[in-house]
Amino acid sequence: MMYRWPKIAILLGGLIGVGVFFALAWWLLLSSKPIPDYVLRIKLPHAGKTVGLPHIEGAESPAAPLVVIDPGHGGYDPGASGSGLQEKAVVLRLAQALRNALLEQGGVRVAMTRRDDRFLVLDERVAIARDLGANLFISIHADSGGSDEELSGASVYTLSNEASSEAAARFAVRENESNIVNGASLDGRDDKVTSILVELSQRQTQENSVELAELILREGRGQLDFLSSPRRSAALRVLRAPDIPSVLYEAGFISNQDDAAHLASAEGRKTIADSLARAVRIYFIRHSYQQDSIVENAG
Repeated sequence: MMYRWPKIAILLGGLIGVGVFFALAWWLLLSSKPIPDYVLRIKLPHAGKTVGLPHIEGAESPAAPLVVIDPGHGGYDPGASGSGLQEKAVVLRLAQALRNALLEQGGVRVAMTRRDDRFLVLDERVAIARDLGANLFISIHADSGGSDEELSGASVYTLSNEASSEAAARFAVRENESNIVNGASLDGRDDKVTSILVELSQRQTQENSVELAELILREGRGQLDFLSSPRRSAALRVLRAPDIPSVLYEAGFISNQDDAAHLASAEGRKTIADSLARAVRIYFIRHSYQQDSIVENAG
């Protein structure tokens, strides 16, 4: 009998403790603010749904060379930021300026991977250019130096040699059944022949990409500010088409006030676009794409 009361007291204490715990938890649950949702949700098209290709503008002849302009980032992906600017908006306006400059010079066709603030995955951008049969692919970006506001100047990237070989191997594996590279059908060929054809195509494509990059630097000299070492190469997925000469143009640093002001102004965009358009025109003249038409339209 003497031990009963301590046991009862312990039992009651435990029940009261449990009750207090659940009461406190319930109060906290009701009084607390909803937990923020930090999960980024992106609506993707249904499997098998075909994404429409962009409209082609410019010369009516299907033989006229086609330039696909790719404004980087977009939609859920703003890219770099600085000076009150977002890369996705800056490069879209710059891409539109380049489109206008190319159409004004005539003799070429132009398409843009995106014309508004939409999200495209990197492989989709390359696929658009290949599906359209592009002769050149120009991806436009702007950089940010973060806290280093002294960084300024444009640069031009091509695919690195190592990445080029890796890309060629992937294309050979993925596309050896029913695709065409530089006019050569891969249908029905064995893996070894396919690998050789893609490797040769990629090698020629890389040479042409470097040529375009050097023309961009040459035509921009005296008009645009470049980094001290502006010709660069990297393993960039957006440049990995095996049969389309491709460059990525970094227009400048939006974290730098002077670069940002240049990129945000209509005059600055026109200067950049005109320089790029001249480089494209010279490239096509060198490669005899409707040379007479291009020269005539160039004045």
